[in-house]
Order: sequence, then structure tokens, then C-alpha cells
Amino acid sequence: MNVLHVVGARPNFMKAAPVYRALGRRGEEQVLVHTGQHYDPLMSDVFFKGLGIPEPDESLNVGSGSHAQQTSAIMSRFEPVVIAHKPDMVLVYGDVNSTVAAALVCAKIGIRIGHVEAGLRSFDRTMPEEINRLVTDQLADLLFTPSTDGNENLAREGVPKEKVFFVGNVMIDTLIQFLPEAEKLFAELKRQLQVESYGLVTLHRPSNVDDEGTFLPILKALDELSGELPLVFPVHPRTRQKWSTRLERVNPNLRIIEPLGYLEFLALEKNAKVLLTDSGGVQEETTYLGIPCVTLRENTERPITVTSGTNVLIGRDAGRLHQAFHAALKEGHRHRVPLPLWDGKAAERIADILTLGDK
Repeated sequence: MNVLHVVGARPNFMKAAPVYRALGRRGEEQVLVHTGQHYDPLMSDVFFKGLGIPEPDESLNVGSGSHAQQTSAIMSRFEPVVIAHKPDMVLVYGDVNSTVAAALVCAKIGIRIGHVEAGLRSFDRTMPEEINRLVTDQLADLLFTPSTDGNENLAREGVPKEKVFFVGNVMIDTLIQFLPEAEKLFAELKRQLQVESYGLVTLHRPSNVDDEGTFLPILKALDELSGELPLVFPVHPRTRQKWSTRLERVNPNLRIIEPLGYLEFLALEKNAKVLLTDSGGVQEETTYLGIPCVTLRENTERPITVTSGTNVLIGRDAGRLHQAFHAALKEGHRHRVPLPLWDGKAAERIADILTLGDK
């Protein structure tokens, strides 16, 4: 079986890596295509080797642009690549523009599509990612869901149940594999940051960081809260550039640092008292790790992290941040109770379905 993997941003690689390895153990032919939707300097030889996958076979170098520009560029550059490789199956991951662009190309030329992380819904169509999820799931031939709510969403949308497979969360596969290695880095990170007990902050969504009326009140709240507990805030370069003068004025206990590699971030995440975030992946990881998570979003496509995990949604109201922060600290870490099939074996299940179905 010839499987072509399409990835466009670093989180996609974290999802694709365990599936690539699982198929590799079965001797399947594979091609890795990186659209270049997000340029990341951490995408080096060391990064790929650390994940146990080779560098991409094909790089489309699309770069940034509007959603329409980016999606159309990916489609036009991807089509000749996929035609040349003639895969039996194209696997797309998550909900980025690369995901839906590749799915559209494959659907129009008759190549089978598998969607890893299918069925997630925020029910907010103002989010570009939600549109990508909806379209991709309607086009996919095989849909691999990370949680049972994904199956329920797909059934409600009329996707035939024989296409849908509840396999678990491939991001947790990666977390489980790399957690021991990440833990080895923690002592040095703690020394460099000069912290013992701390919280960790990640904010990247335009709805939180682009608008002055939203971001500055959040930054003020973080500044105040860091007086009670040091907060480590790896800031995206675009955010740093836009708000550099504001970030320079914050309390020294709000540690503004450069973006972290996956292992370094995982080490800090595992040992944090609380996470303040707008990231979907962090909501999942903290649920697995049992760490209190406060999510600055109105909704989440991962509701299981709220109903069965450690996550609480507070919207974008900075005024609610203090209350949620204190409640999270009071509750503290929970005993880790993994969700169904969040066991590090999701990729093996996907590989079994693909290869057994190909016999």
C-alpha cells in the first residue's frame, strides 16, 4: 500500500509521526508532503529524527497568505505531486488549510482520503478551522476519530458509520513516547527560567492576540496574576513584534520568552501548576496529564476535555481570568485518568485499519 501524508504545520507533524512509524513497521510505502503552510525554524533534521520520521519527500513552500490564497496555492502545487506519486491513500491531519486543500484535490481526481482527527466540532463557523473540518469530513473515505463525540457529530451530519473509526488520540501517542525524554530537560529549564512553582501561558489565536481591546486586558490580568505565581509565556514572534513595548513593561514574574521546541514545552507543561491557553492541543495534553487548564475561548472542538478532563472555558473576558486562575490553583493536579483509547496506541489502530483493509 502506498500512503501519502500531507502536513502543513508543526502540530500536524506531531499527529503524523506516530502513524508514519506504525505504517513503516508494517513495511508500507510512504510519502511525506509538507505544504509549507507554516514556516517553522524548528523543522530541522534534528526535529524529524527526533520524531522517528524522515524529512519530507516533497515541500510545496506555500508560505503565508489569506485563507483563499493559501488554500488555492496548496491545491495548485499539491495536485501534480499527488498525481506523480499515485498513492492508494492520502492521509490528512487536523483542521488547517492544508488539510482541506489536499482533501479537495484528492476528491476531484478520485484518490481515497483518510482524515486523522475527524469529527471534532466547535459549532462556531466563524472559525476557519471549523469550515476545514466540516468540508474535509464530508470528502473523506475513512474518518479516524479521537473521541466518541466525534462519532456522534459525524452521524448527525449523515456520514455513513462504516466510514468512521474511533481510534483514539494520536497526539497522546506522541506525548507518551516523548514524555520521558522531555522530563530530562526540566531541571535545566527550571534553572534557566529561575522558577520553582509556576504557571504556563500560550496564546496564539488572532481573536485573542491581534485586537487591542482583547489582548491588552488579558496581558494586564496575566501581569497581575504573575505577582501571585510566576507565569512563563512563550510568545509567538508576530505577537512579540506587534506588542513589544507593552510586553517590555510587564512584571518580571511574567517571564516573556521565545517559542519553545516540543520537548521543552512538554517538560514545562508536565510540571506546571496551571495552564492558561487558547490552544486545542494543550487542552488535550493537560487532560491526559491531569493539569488544570484555563482556556480563553468561547467554545472548543474538544468538549471532552471539559466534560471529562481538566479544562474550563472562560471566553475572552479578562475579568474572568482571575477567578478561573484561583479556582484552578485551589483544585490542583488531578490523578491522571486517561480517556478511552488515549493510550498511546491510536496510530497502531489506524495502521491496522489501513493495512488490513488493503489485503
